[in-house]
Amino acid sequence: MTDTPANGSREGSLQAPIRHPLQWREAAFYDEAALRQELSRVFEICHGCRRCFNLCQAFPTLFDAIDAAGSMELSGVDPQVYWQVVDNCYLCDICYSTKCPYVPPHPWNVDFPHLMLRAKAVRTRSRGPTLRDRVLTSTDVVGRLAGIPVINEAVNAANRSRLGRRLLERTLGVDPRAPLPSYQARSARRRLRSRLRRGVRAPLPAATPVAAATTVAAATTVAAAAGAAAGAQPGAATRGRVALFCTCYGNRNEPELAEDLAAVFEHNGIEVRLPARERCCGMPKLEIGDLAAVERLKRVNVPELERLVDAGYDVVAPVPSCVLMFKQELPLMYPDDAPVRRVAAHMFDPFEYLMLRHKSGLLRTDFQRGLGKISYHVPCHLRVQNIGLKTRDVLRLVPGTSFEIIERCSGHNGTYALKSEYREASMKIGGPVFQKVEDGAGDYYASDCPMAGHQIESGLAQGGAGAGTAPSAGAAPRAPTHPLKLLRIAYGI
Repeated sequence: MTDTPANGSREGSLQAPIRHPLQWREAAFYDEAALRQELSRVFEICHGCRRCFNLCQAFPTLFDAIDAAGSMELSGVDPQVYWQVVDNCYLCDICYSTKCPYVPPHPWNVDFPHLMLRAKAVRTRSRGPTLRDRVLTSTDVVGRLAGIPVINEAVNAANRSRLGRRLLERTLGVDPRAPLPSYQARSARRRLRSRLRRGVRAPLPAATPVAAATTVAAATTVAAAAGAAAGAQPGAATRGRVALFCTCYGNRNEPELAEDLAAVFEHNGIEVRLPARERCCGMPKLEIGDLAAVERLKRVNVPELERLVDAGYDVVAPVPSCVLMFKQELPLMYPDDAPVRRVAAHMFDPFEYLMLRHKSGLLRTDFQRGLGKISYHVPCHLRVQNIGLKTRDVLRLVPGTSFEIIERCSGHNGTYALKSEYREASMKIGGPVFQKVEDGAGDYYASDCPMAGHQIESGLAQGGAGAGTAPSAGAAPRAPTHPLKLLRIAYGI
């Protein structure tokens, strides 16, 4: 059966969506006149559809401007509004993955997030990133500096003080109400290095004169055999040995993420080791359109991770955005790059990996305590990986555990919720999530994205969905508990 009428046109699509590679190396990608024409074409389609009106602030910005125009048509909208739409898109990908009926292979070929990315890239290439964007997205540099003893204490104290937050607002436009993470002097990699073997520098398998896809498949077979020989217990889709990509946030801000992951995996007989080198995955730079910076980071991370994959390891990371970067965004930027595709094929969300182990009969289920009711928020960048609710699936193996699933955006969205001009919008977007957590009154609330968890915490502190209201006198907001911590609690380790 086909959803295409006899005349060749159709309204919407019943076919599975596909994603075209990002043509960011071509000169036409940066042609401003062509960009404006494509923005107008796609915005006209969005105007006629409006299914995405409640996903984020980008679409209401567009629709409100059209409705306010005398003609009530896009032609009556000031082109400067286009950039307001672009700035309110934080590349969550939810419109593409869950709402838009006109994504490829539909002939209208609408990819709203990647069009917004193109616009950001054009602006960044012509004007350069702003000072604020350079600072907020330079997570490795900021983390290293803020992790220096003494400096570390000063930075954390300033971020907690009213004066420090006012200074941040005046210099970088960081809203004083936005949650800022603490920086740790002892990073996750430093904490784990004493008990985990550091990343190997294994030579790549000898190249053979065959097609790239065949080379990847052959190398996978060789690496799997190497892992089995080293004592790992492989499953149907996993090798039983993982390289832990700590992520810049997990390394410098919440090292417990990596520690909990390592403890849970080792408890299940999965060998864990660290890459010899690790830099930011590149997602923060992608979100501001700094594609040259993404490439620089890719040149560090991909060769190191590929060496580990070739040595028989899979790769896991505790932050969904970082997993998505390696699984989706880098392969779309580098569709013909065999190492990128090889790393993507072995990159896993932690709970995706554990569920695959369970299906192979290799996951321990000797849990020591139940978890009660969990209000579980599914982050956008986990939803768009299209792997299902693996975190829920693993945690519901724990007896005495139930869930309220929340599949809405928290409103944090990278650096978006930190910026003064977007803070109110971010809280409005996250309002339904805050309210569900508050009304659910669970024993725990959790999100795989630690930053989303703290955004929810800040929303609860401000009165749930009524984000502009003050919390009750003397009330302290409940802190989120990451799902990896919950699993560790259930195991009693």
